[in-house]
Amino acid sequence: MAQTPLDLKDMVYMKTRQGDEIEFSVVALLEDEEGQNTYAVLRSESEDGEESFIVTDPYGTLVEDDELAQQVLDDYLLFNEKAGEEGEA
Repeated sequence: MAQTPLDLKDMVYMKTRQGDEIEFSVVALLEDEEGQNTYAVLRSESEDGEESFIVTDPYGTLVEDDELAQQVLDDYLLFNEKAGEEGEA
């Protein structure tokens, strides 16, 4: 995909199997606990307001390991939830 690492708010276009192109925005860059791997969380919003998320490596290549991708996404969502709660206090 990208030749340089992704950065927050970068736009990435992914093609579906049907040939459609979906626009995603980088909403988070997360490191694993060992600090050895970085993952990007990308979000897309459809016309009806439905959100979709994908997880890639820092260069925009999809993470193939579904369990790992779900863990990264869960960490991102938990972090966002906690940040929102702290902002309300």
